Amino acid sequence: MTETALETRGITRDYHVPGGLFGRPRTVRALKGIDLAVERGKTLAIVGESGCGKSTLARIIAMIDPPTSGTLLIDGKPIDITAGRITPELRRKVQMVFQNPYGSLNPRQKVGNILTEPLKLNTDKSAAECRDLAMDMLVKVGLSHAHYNRYPHMFSGGQRQRIAIARALILNPLLLVLDEPVSALDLSVQAQILNLLADLQDEFGLTYVFVSHDLSVVRYIADDVMVMYYGEVVEHRSRDAIFADPQHSYTKTLFAATPRATVETIRARLAAKAEAAL
Repeated sequence: MTETALETRGITRDYHVPGGLFGRPRTVRALKGIDLAVERGKTLAIVGESGCGKSTLARIIAMIDPPTSGTLLIDGKPIDITAGRITPELRRKVQMVFQNPYGSLNPRQKVGNILTEPLKLNTDKSAAECRDLAMDMLVKVGLSHAHYNRYPHMFSGGQRQRIAIARALILNPLLLVLDEPVSALDLSVQAQILNLLADLQDEFGLTYVFVSHDLSVVRYIADDVMVMYYGEVVEHRSRDAIFADPQHSYTKTLFAATPRATVETIRARLAAKAEAAL
């Protein structure tokens, strides 16, 4: 019997827009009754054009913003962040990796402090235990112990995103929400980070919600794909089924407008470019 790590039932999100000098105030519904379920250890990719509501949904799943209505269930338990403070136990279950590796890390903190701070806030581990866990996590994401005492500005974009991933994993979460985690990186670095995420998922049994507009990335990493259009789910099927035979007219348009690529073709294109430069 499969276990569900994440479920949403009828999730909506409204934003109130002031009327300004001549207009009337109005309410914009960014999400219109979103239903989804993600099995443990699987990856759900949420795709759609800018403004479709995918990042809004990601923030609700990550318990950053509350829904206007509907139910969010994490590990089978309903979550209501408006009812009170999120407990450390609940915070440990869901972590988020943001799009911009340059803006998501505090430039005034050393990497060691960035990684140990979540442990100090959400666990009762000693300083020595926190340091050891942070050191181990640096190695797991492809960095080294020598990076522990360095500042974020001393790293490349790909290395910074590795640090952000390490911070998200330091609490041993059940679910990782990744909002366009490779879109700000070079193509070759994208492939490295995607391979890292796949390896970490296998090692820790992680469940991913992967928000992206890049279908080549989605095709590489996803088990299931959910297509959103103006706050609604228009198609939600397995990756293989949706790429082989998209059903909704918007999905067909989205796929037709996007160049087909894989990590392998990205590498081949970079190799051809390198040869041409010689």
